[in-house]
Amino acid sequence: MKKLSDYSGEFLPNLKLSNFSPDTLAELLKLYAKLYIAMDGIWYLTLKERVGDKEALACDIQVWERNCKYEMARIKRQLKIRGNDIIALMKAFQLCPWCLLMKFDIEIRNKNSALYTVTYCPTLDALEAEGGGREEEICNLVEPRIMKAYASAINPDIEVKCLKSPPRKSRDEICCQWEFSLGS
Repeated sequence: MKKLSDYSGEFLPNLKLSNFSPDTLAELLKLYAKLYIAMDGIWYLTLKERVGDKEALACDIQVWERNCKYEMARIKRQLKIRGNDIIALMKAFQLCPWCLLMKFDIEIRNKNSALYTVTYCPTLDALEAEGGGREEEICNLVEPRIMKAYASAINPDIEVKCLKSPPRKSRDEICCQWEFSLGS
């Protein structure tokens, strides 16, 4: 059977992901990542309406801190990423659902240090377009906790330092920049 580029044809009762072309699968992965991020946003906004921003924010942090460990363990296991160092963390980061939607650069300085620079973030774009200034709270309160949770899921000794975060003066600026390090 020829690999499918879409599913516009007949119904296939035994359809498998392997029936699709690699390009179609890559686009489907990006769609799943968008759905993952959208669910987070919808969940947060719904909770905010019901219990207020402060409680929603606290729940958001708690959920992400729990999810980071779960997510990293499964990514590492699925793709046989070995180790508990900065390289293992950066490999797993590259494959996180939210990273599939971002543009970023990873500079491995040495085996114990990396710089992670985000040049496009759909969440930041949405928050900036919203115009309420929530990016300052999300990016400066929530994100450091999430980044540390991801790092700790690989190795609790990995230190995380935010070097640059919103607000931005211009969309031409980077979104954020993080330094990950592990003592030798």
